[in-house]
Amino acid sequence: MRVGLLGGAFNPPHVAHLVCAQEARSQLGLDHVVLVPVNQAPHRTLEEDPGPEVRAELCGLAARDEENLEVSRIELERAGPSYTSDTLRAWREQAPRDELVLLLGGDQAAALPSWHEPETVLALATVAVAEREDHEADRVRDRLSALAGAEAVEFFGMPRLDVSSTLVRERARAGRPLRHLVPDPVLEAMAARGLYGSRAPAGAR
Repeated sequence: MRVGLLGGAFNPPHVAHLVCAQEARSQLGLDHVVLVPVNQAPHRTLEEDPGPEVRAELCGLAARDEENLEVSRIELERAGPSYTSDTLRAWREQAPRDELVLLLGGDQAAALPSWHEPETVLALATVAVAEREDHEADRVRDRLSALAGAEAVEFFGMPRLDVSSTLVRERARAGRPLRHLVPDPVLEAMAARGLYGSRAPAGAR
């Protein structure tokens, strides 16, 4: 199986995550894509974090009606910082025949040299970068050039969608419409729980 791993906070998951998974699956020949919600983010504090279990539940709702899209609890079940190298090692142990493709945004990929064990990441999975700008591939290649294994990095096209979890949270706090920015099941769960300051019934958003 050629498996795409799309990690992140998913605080909350939104349509750009789904489009990224769709484009990666289509362009990279993936059998399926797995959303991997982070438990303890190593390099930052998550704002307005409802907790990893809630974020994983929202991921499940986002993936519920999507073909070949799944959710893994592999990082939720491990204590301590959720380092990608540890996640890839654990995946290799449980599914040694899977061909792993780690899906990253351009900014994430450019920052890979600062990650914990970046060359281990490159050794355990093919890194595939969502390219949204003309020269993004050149920038990423330049930033990764000193790392062993960087020559195997792949790129796939991604439509530019200016949707982020930060934007979703800001709009939720302000009571602004969120429909079409997050999947409907996620939107309903946010409204029902009052997540991120959501106040209006889901149907009004």
